[in-house]
Amino acid sequence: MASDTAIADVGDSLLRLLREGMSDLVQPSSIVLLSPADVEGQNVSLTLFLYYIAENPHLKNDQPFNGRDRPPLALDLYYLLTAYTPVQDIQQRTLEEQRVLGRAMRLLYDNSLLYGSRLQGSLRGTDETLRITMNPLPLTELTSIWHAIPKQHYRPSIGYVVSPVKLDSAIDAQSAAVKERTLAFDPVDNGVAL
Repeated sequence: MASDTAIADVGDSLLRLLREGMSDLVQPSSIVLLSPADVEGQNVSLTLFLYYIAENPHLKNDQPFNGRDRPPLALDLYYLLTAYTPVQDIQQRTLEEQRVLGRAMRLLYDNSLLYGSRLQGSLRGTDETLRITMNPLPLTELTSIWHAIPKQHYRPSIGYVVSPVKLDSAIDAQSAAVKERTLAFDPVDNGVAL
């Protein structure tokens, strides 16, 4: 389990994975965690944009463990992976963006389980395993995302979900559990008094 930096640590883990696996194709520094709205004027080849976060419905009612009062908050992180190139020729630009996107997709597929030394920050050294799953977005949803971004035209992009990202509750098991209870008979009420 991880601290409240887990969301940022997942982004850092993905960024490191992509930069290491694509260094022969693009400059590692041109792979960034960035909204497509902020790409203008940047030297960018690939962006990973966290556009949505949802509570994981399958882990929502997990039982508390490790002496905690509450289970961790389990999240699904939704990313948009988008390729860019400064090439002016439209045909060359299209080919280059598809090369970059294809390599990134293969890397995420080949590393669909992130754990151990691949994790960064508070996730490093934990027993957490994150699953990276392609999330094909319907055209209507992709169009909605791109229309919400000012001054940007649609670019080759694909959705991914990273799950489960667990945030520890700040509520610790501070109160002692009830170990013994004494019941006494109350003759006035003909009942039991505690």
